[in-house]
Amino acid sequence: MSGEPDALAIVNQLRDLAADPLNRQAIVQDQGCLPGLILFLDHPNPQVVYSALLAVRYLAECRANRERMRGELGMMQSLENVMKKTTTPGETKLLASEIYEILKSACNTEADQAEQASYRRKTQFFLGATNKRAKTVVLHIDGLDDAARRSLCEEALLKIKGVISFTFQMTVKRCIVRIRSDLKAEALGTAIASTKIMKAQQIVKGEDGDEVMISFEEDAPVEAEQNTDLPDYLPEEESPSKELDKAVSRVGTKQDASGWLNTAANFLTRSFYW
Repeated sequence: MSGEPDALAIVNQLRDLAADPLNRQAIVQDQGCLPGLILFLDHPNPQVVYSALLAVRYLAECRANRERMRGELGMMQSLENVMKKTTTPGETKLLASEIYEILKSACNTEADQAEQASYRRKTQFFLGATNKRAKTVVLHIDGLDDAARRSLCEEALLKIKGVISFTFQMTVKRCIVRIRSDLKAEALGTAIASTKIMKAQQIVKGEDGDEVMISFEEDAPVEAEQNTDLPDYLPEEESPSKELDKAVSRVGTKQDASGWLNTAANFLTRSFYW
C-alpha cells in the first residue's frame, strides 16, 4: 500500500479532531502531531496540503497555541512556501495567508490583546467573530442523515466562490463553514436548498450565550458566484478513512482524542523521523 492514502487518512483525522476546541491544546502539546502537520504542508498531494492547513487553522483559533505554533521549526517557512508556489490554488493560498498573519501577530503587546478581547466581547452575538478576510458560519442541516447526503452538501458548497473550508459534525447534523467576509451566509442556505432534500438554518449565539437557529428566507434565495479554483476534494467513496463519521462523533472526548493522538504520533514518527 502506498504512503499517500495513509497520509490522507491521518491528516483528515487530525483536521476533524482539531475542529473541536477541547482537543486543540492537546494536539499542539503532542510531540509528533504539530511537526507532522508542518511536513504535510510540503506534501505533493494538494488534498493533503489543504487538509493540513485546515487543521493548523483550527489549532490557531486557540490563542494559547499561537506562540508555540509560531515558534515550531518550519511552521512560518512552510506557510510562506505554500503562499509563494505558483501551482497553489487561490483558496489554499488565502487560507495559508490567513494562518500566517494570525501567527505572525501572536506576540501582540498587552494593550493590543486587551483591545482584541474587547472587540471579541462586542461581536460575541455571532458565532465565530471574524477577521477582515474570513468568517465562520455554523449551519444546522435538516436531512443530513447519511454519507450520500453529506456528499450532496459537499458538492453544493464547493460550487460557491468564497467558501474556504467546511467540516461536518454528522451526529448533530451540523456543518462549520469558513467563508470570505464578503459572502453572505444566505448563499450557503440557498446552496443547501438546491439539493431539494435538505434545508439549512444558521446557528448563532444570543446575548445570553445560548444558541439560536435562524431560518433563511426561502422566498428570497441568494445566489453566489460559482467557484472554479478550489483543489479537488477526495470523494467520499474513495476516502481511505472509512470510519470518518465515527471519528467526528468522538471529537470532544478528551480520553479518546488522547489515545488517537498517540496513534497519529506513532505514524508520524515512523513516516518522517529517521
